[in-house]
Amino acid sequence: MMTMMQILIFLLKTLGSIYLTIVLLRFILQLIRADYYNPITKFIVKATNPLLVPLRKIIPGVGGIDWACLVLAFLIKIVLLQLILLIAGIGYIGITKLVATAFLGILSLLATTYFWAMIIIVIASWVAPYSHNPGLSLLRQIIEPSLAPIRKIVPAPGGLDFSPMIALLLLHIFNIYIMPALAATLGVPMGLL
Repeated sequence: MMTMMQILIFLLKTLGSIYLTIVLLRFILQLIRADYYNPITKFIVKATNPLLVPLRKIIPGVGGIDWACLVLAFLIKIVLLQLILLIAGIGYIGITKLVATAFLGILSLLATTYFWAMIIIVIASWVAPYSHNPGLSLLRQIIEPSLAPIRKIVPAPGGLDFSPMIALLLLHIFNIYIMPALAATLGVPMGLL
């Protein structure tokens, strides 16, 4: 019985995280004005439209930010957390703790997504530097705005760009040291993120 519960929780976490990542990617792609005609972008739009379009009727975008997309990500994370807690037999937790856990979970997922996107881009720059693969071009569009501030501070000596390595280091520090400290401060178990 315990194994079945663990499998169910694992599947819920995995599938929920995948869909949540797609929703967050849509938010990022809209924020950076990524190529709409990229086939992966079109997939992300189609996958998120069923939940996002009705929410946009209630929550409008303001200041170039798609607030409905952020609210959708937040609601998905809250529902996932509560379902996992119910399946695990913990039941309901306070709304404050649920909101804090959802917020930290989304931050953690964003940092992890950027970390792996950066790793993929670095490896691709060694293996296929001039590739026009739709996935790689989309990842480059996502990563470049976050590398620009680092490039302003750290010049590229001899044409070597160290900004991805610095960004990876900062993301690693955030995931390994800052996230657990934030979780401990808010009383959120790291296993729920």
